[in-house]
Amino acid sequence: MIRIVIADDHAIVREGLKRIVSEVKDMQVAGEAADGTEVMQRVRELQFDILVLDLSMPGRSGMELIKLVHAEKPKLRILVLSMHQELQYAVRAIKSGASGYLTKESAPAQLELAIRKIAGGGAYVTPEVAEQLALGAMPGSQALAHESLSDREFEVFRLLAEGVSVTDIAAKLKLSVKTVSTHKANLMQKMGLQNASELVRYAMKHGLANSLDG
Repeated sequence: MIRIVIADDHAIVREGLKRIVSEVKDMQVAGEAADGTEVMQRVRELQFDILVLDLSMPGRSGMELIKLVHAEKPKLRILVLSMHQELQYAVRAIKSGASGYLTKESAPAQLELAIRKIAGGGAYVTPEVAEQLALGAMPGSQALAHESLSDREFEVFRLLAEGVSVTDIAAKLKLSVKTVSTHKANLMQKMGLQNASELVRYAMKHGLANSLDG
């Protein structure tokens, strides 16, 4: 039996995932979590095999949460289920310690396949993500400017690129306005950007400015 914990801040998404899992004979939902705090509680309290994790929950960033879970239980397998289709999110998730990455648009059959592959000790990524990981590991490979950002800086960068204000980013990520402003200043410096227009142009050029809705 493959025991699974589902972590997503939307109850309707959790219910949908539970329904998919319940229809598979050898899979069982062992628990669920609605935010980062509950995720860590489940990790410490329950015995299970796979954590199906949404990247965009309140509190800790998804990448930070992956690292915390990995540090707490290195053998626990993590499947990221995200609304973000951009390769950069998948690459960062895998590098942080996830074993697989699926977008929420994926078919139920893909979810079952991904869980089985990860439970068996494998990884589940698209060929495009695998290629990006391989390219990044090659000697002499040149990292893009946004790849130097911390996970939180990257999150702030993406929201800025979508036109979200510093105040609204602070509310969304449950951070102070001062903290978000510091992240903004740091990422602008790291990426050599002078203003918001340059930031948006960079995001568009590298396919990092798709809608965050969903």
